Amino acid sequence: MYTLLSMRASDRAYSRLRQEIVDGLLEPGTVLGEVEQSARLGISRTPLREALARLVADGLATTSRGRGLVVTAASLAEAPRLFDLRIALETLAGRRAAERTWDPEDGPGLRARFTALATRFEQATTRLSAGTDPSDYYALTAGLDAELDTACGNPYLAESLRGLRLHLGRLRRLARNSPGRLADSAREHAAISRAIATGDPELAAATTIVHLRQALVHLLGEDAEHPTPTPIIQESAS
Repeated sequence: MYTLLSMRASDRAYSRLRQEIVDGLLEPGTVLGEVEQSARLGISRTPLREALARLVADGLATTSRGRGLVVTAASLAEAPRLFDLRIALETLAGRRAAERTWDPEDGPGLRARFTALATRFEQATTRLSAGTDPSDYYALTAGLDAELDTACGNPYLAESLRGLRLHLGRLRRLARNSPGRLADSAREHAAISRAIATGDPELAAATTIVHLRQALVHLLGEDAEHPTPTPIIQESAS
């Protein structure tokens, strides 16, 4: 049975390895040897094994015959399938978040936070169009993700989205960096945030779909005038 200290060591190792994989510091095919990684991270092999098992569960690492555990490949060919799931999950999350803004207790705070996010996204468009470093923008999108995870009121949905974002983050590194697209993306995020803030579930879903379809077109490097059709996902009756 793990001690509290070893559990914390495992969490730290998992978080660091996961971020290094998403950021591309640990490239696809990198061998995650227990001896080397435990020495590098300054932890024993027991909590490291727990961290590695979590990476395997996330789909970020896999066993390779004759090599041991390695970082999995990231390919844009996976984008359409990932976005099928992303559209379904984020559309539902946007709907539920918008609905909860009408809650007498939580609604005022939610409306204020999403309105503030919309304003910040709108302010970011000029800087992004000028080609400034997008690091602050990516931090802002992470903030929106975190707010959406909380506002949707469904921890199972939020956990599914967090796992999906690991793979989407890896794919983003494979796409070209376009100031124009980043500015458009900021406007789309502003529209999503305002739709949620105004408590309009249908508009929240529609703006989310527009954003994600445009993101997929850009990710695949296709002509925006001839995008690959994305199947329309019918929401089941709740």
